[in-house]
Amino acid sequence: MSGSQQSLSFVHANTPDARAACEALIARYGNAPFDEANVIIALGGDGFLLQILNETMNSGKRVYGMNRGSVGFLMNDFRVDNLHERVAIATGNDFHPLKMTATDVHGAEFTALAMNEVSLFRQSHQAAKLKVTVDDKIRLEELICDGVMVATPAGSTAYNFSAHGPILPLESPLLALTPVSAFRPRRWRGALLPNKVTVDIHVLEVEKRPVNAVADHTEVKSVVSVRIAQSQDRTAVILSDPDRSWSDRILAEQFTN
Repeated sequence: MSGSQQSLSFVHANTPDARAACEALIARYGNAPFDEANVIIALGGDGFLLQILNETMNSGKRVYGMNRGSVGFLMNDFRVDNLHERVAIATGNDFHPLKMTATDVHGAEFTALAMNEVSLFRQSHQAAKLKVTVDDKIRLEELICDGVMVATPAGSTAYNFSAHGPILPLESPLLALTPVSAFRPRRWRGALLPNKVTVDIHVLEVEKRPVNAVADHTEVKSVVSVRIAQSQDRTAVILSDPDRSWSDRILAEQFTN
């Protein structure tokens, strides 16, 4: 798409740095209404970018993030100059989020999308006790842990990596199933799953060992079961600079201290 065809809308996180960057860019390039733009320029950190990706799902809009946050793994470098040119040559990456369907102790059902991961965490001093099935086949009859997560390739360098899960190349058709402080089985380090599977996690001893479920930033308290599967009918598009491709970022992340 040529620079003359780009319609840019600027959005920013609620921080002084992001706000100042947004004002500088609008002064240079103007600002199309969000609903009318075909490219959204997101200024902030990874969390803010995930929020914008959720808002633009299936809209055909592409999201180009620039880092005005802390880590910014998902973001491009911030520069004011040559923005139209950068956007025109950026590489588009399609993302299908995970869909979480969680049922709580009252029987209420909640759904939410996750670009990074769906996680379950113990809610009290008691470790969680969970049963894990994959495509309706029991894989772990009993997992005692602080928590467990299913992470996408995009999310594999986030909380999944901090929990000693594997980093997944963006193009890999895989999900990471990663425990948090597994106590039993003590030596279980997680698993790599095809991204077409459905994972069901059932909470055992619900009253004694309450568990919360989180899809990125959406939390459901006191769940009894959680179903996790990749959403095939929802797509978000993120743009990255050619010299900062996803493969390069993931490769570099594996060689950092």
